[in-house]
Amino acid sequence: MKGQRRETEFDERYRTESESERAENCISSARRNARDVISTLPDSLLCHILSFLPTLDAIRTSILSSRWRPPWTLLPILYFNHRDLPQITHPLEDIVSSVLTLRNTGPDPAPIHKLRIFLFNCCVSTHLETWVAASIRLCLQELELNLQSSKTSELPRSIFFSTTLAVLKLNGDILLNPPPSSALLPSLNIMKLEYVSYANRDSLSTLLAACPFLRDLTIKLSSSCLPNYMDKYAGTYGVNAIILIPTLKRLHFHWPVICWPYKVHINTPALEYFHFTGVLNEDFVLEKLPNVVESVVEVLQFLRDVDYAKKVWDFMGQFCNVISMELITTTAEILSYASNRDNIPMFHNLSSLSFSVLHFIEWHAIQLLLHQAPKLQILVVKPLQNYVHYGIRTDGYLKEPLTVPECLSSHLTTFHYNQFSGNEYEMEFVRQLLMAVGVLKTMRITVKSALDSEVKLLVHEKLSEYQRSSQSCQIAFD
Repeated sequence: MKGQRRETEFDERYRTESESERAENCISSARRNARDVISTLPDSLLCHILSFLPTLDAIRTSILSSRWRPPWTLLPILYFNHRDLPQITHPLEDIVSSVLTLRNTGPDPAPIHKLRIFLFNCCVSTHLETWVAASIRLCLQELELNLQSSKTSELPRSIFFSTTLAVLKLNGDILLNPPPSSALLPSLNIMKLEYVSYANRDSLSTLLAACPFLRDLTIKLSSSCLPNYMDKYAGTYGVNAIILIPTLKRLHFHWPVICWPYKVHINTPALEYFHFTGVLNEDFVLEKLPNVVESVVEVLQFLRDVDYAKKVWDFMGQFCNVISMELITTTAEILSYASNRDNIPMFHNLSSLSFSVLHFIEWHAIQLLLHQAPKLQILVVKPLQNYVHYGIRTDGYLKEPLTVPECLSSHLTTFHYNQFSGNEYEMEFVRQLLMAVGVLKTMRITVKSALDSEVKLLVHEKLSEYQRSSQSCQIAFD
């Protein structure tokens, strides 16, 4: 019996070991076959697989075998970011140069569709011309450069004559100096220029004139960098922006320049989205924008001046067909100083209005604009940033009842108050609004996340007890 038991145990152990070995052999075989299957895929599929990896990781696959050496050179998208490569000991600009040289060596290098380079504290002025010129020759469609350095690098002039470039995004220490009259970018659809430098006051306008079919344009100028800009390029006191583009659909124009003279002329009749941050000086011309349906407006330089307020009203009247508008409340304060002027524009199509509040603001400052929107259905109040104290206060510090335009009381269906803190001004404003608007369906209150849970509960209970003019109104808490 003992002999039979030992024999049975041996058979079971042998069977178990054999099954384990067979399983391992199957797994090893599957792995070998999987590698073989991948390696036998055509270059186009291998290239597609590598496109999901960071560029340098894709290049590292070339050490797997000789089969994997060519595929990375077919990648149509190259992306280099200094922050993603903390362990690299060689200068990233040298790595970029080596990669482009290796990739483009050969009788028929593959096209480059997109080149993205994000470099910080690197000197690329000696490399940039080579990178861009090599990519342009290979039918470059998208170029994105973000260069943060102590030295400004001039954008190579070859870029201004590309017939294939469709997207151009530039940020940081880059100098734009397009050749006058001869530059042409016939395929460019999207251009984003953020905090770059210009060789002279007309450099920007020259570049814009070379983009006849642009559809999406972002221009951001930082006033904080202008003193350095003036030191580097003596004799230049500002940058002109002449935007005469009939195909433009979207424009984000960030121009917070107060002290330096400049000229701005915007004529974009097809524009549908307009985001403006800036100052309106005497040389600011905005022609009619009849097709704008969405706008964000932040007029800077708060002057207690009727003439400036009239200028702001005239500015906004150029896109009076807008359907959705976001307004920084400092702009509303400026507008209120011309409350008695004639011919204030009406916004007959405006159905959604959002106020981004920088600080506490009196109700009367925004009341005037509400009078000019007879079909307003959605009203939103939100902080511009994470300010502790902000909101809308009723006139006379709660002593007077809230005066609501008749059009608002008969059309407003949705009200959203974001980052609600529950202070006395906010509570009273909401209470009076509930009583004044007879067709309100939804009041959504988003309470500040920093509030104590007990305070949130008290705010919730108190708001729920308020009387409502509209019996169908529901208060929703987020």
